[in-house]
Amino acid sequence: MSRKEAILKTLHEEGILPLFYHGDLAVAKAVLKASFDGGSRVFEFTNRGEGAINVFRPLVEYAKAELPGLYLGIGTVYDPATARDFVESGADFIVQPVFNPAVGQVCIEADIPWFPGVSTLTEIYNARVAGADVVKLFPGDVLGSKFIKAIKGPMPDVKIVVTGGVKPTEENLREWFGAGAYGVGLGSNLFPKDLIENGDFASISGLVSNCLAIARTVRAS
Repeated sequence: MSRKEAILKTLHEEGILPLFYHGDLAVAKAVLKASFDGGSRVFEFTNRGEGAINVFRPLVEYAKAELPGLYLGIGTVYDPATARDFVESGADFIVQPVFNPAVGQVCIEADIPWFPGVSTLTEIYNARVAGADVVKLFPGDVLGSKFIKAIKGPMPDVKIVVTGGVKPTEENLREWFGAGAYGVGLGSNLFPKDLIENGDFASISGLVSNCLAIARTVRAS
């Protein structure tokens, strides 16, 4: 199994893609470790702040040294130049809020997973033609689970990760996975601001662990 296949397999088996950004490296490390301790082996650090790459680089080194088996990707990437910078910094995968095939080409050359952002059937089709193994449906809470069910008609084998408004509850995860989602991305619902401000990273580990457990239960049934 290739590294790329292993990343996709891990994401699919867990079903949950935690995503987070913080400009303070110490906080980013603590949240990453809390997610890891909660059982997650995939994590998306989002490129949402000025100088995010300066946090991401040492975060990658920390993960390599301290968190074995963790795949650390970067999200909110719009253009190929940014994609190359993060690939060179050690990103295991790249997630986009939009569909830019030039970013996909960077990922293909690096042989890492590329998750372009899509919101229409045409975008999904074009993303797959451009080489995407998995697409990111965004914003999920706007498009809804019925959209996935509809897409699965003409494209039964499409792999969709839903991001935007996903909640770590049995009802919500059952809705998404029941519709055919390959995985779901969660941010603020897994990493509440008050817990981070209070340094309560043990509770964050508990939230991640509980969410993974719900996902396993829901998908098993």
